[in-house]
Amino acid sequence: MATKADADKPAAEEAAKAKPKSKKLLLIGGVAVLVLALVGGGAFFLLSKKNASDEEGEEVVKVAIKGPPTYLALDNMVVNLADPGGEKVAQIGITLELADSKATEKVKPYMPSIRSGVLLLVSQRTAQELLAIEGKEKLAADILLEASKPFQTSQDTVAKPKKDAAKSKKKASEKAPVDDNPVRGVLFSSFIVQ
Repeated sequence: MATKADADKPAAEEAAKAKPKSKKLLLIGGVAVLVLALVGGGAFFLLSKKNASDEEGEEVVKVAIKGPPTYLALDNMVVNLADPGGEKVAQIGITLELADSKATEKVKPYMPSIRSGVLLLVSQRTAQELLAIEGKEKLAADILLEASKPFQTSQDTVAKPKKDAAKSKKKASEKAPVDDNPVRGVLFSSFIVQ
């Protein structure tokens, strides 16, 4: 005959077994929450550090573009490069990306000075500089600044810190630092170094 004590034993054993299982589940859940918190914190740290490094350096004013851009091609240029011996030349075709069709009329009167500035910029480079993609990107950024000079006001000529060319992989079509500047980007239509 089973006594009341015998009936209580299986219930007590089941309760004792249930407590360790619930402690294990609680421990596993706590570890999972901790891991998720660490992963989320790490991701936040990396993204905020990346955004902070993007904000350092040169300030670029975002310009709203009204409709599709217009392109204005400069005549091809053949330029002696700054290599020792003066035997290296570059033949470069440049197209300016303008804000809109009205900008063409605004830029055309300045084409001789823009072309002259571009020729001076290219003539200061060596063949080795121009053969590297970083050199081409740097040249495009410098040409964009040169083409923007006629449209700068006295406020725009304040010196801004430049990013290191190796650090900044700028696109040649990056926005110019002048609000009313009709020149939005520089594109190469041909690029030959001999």
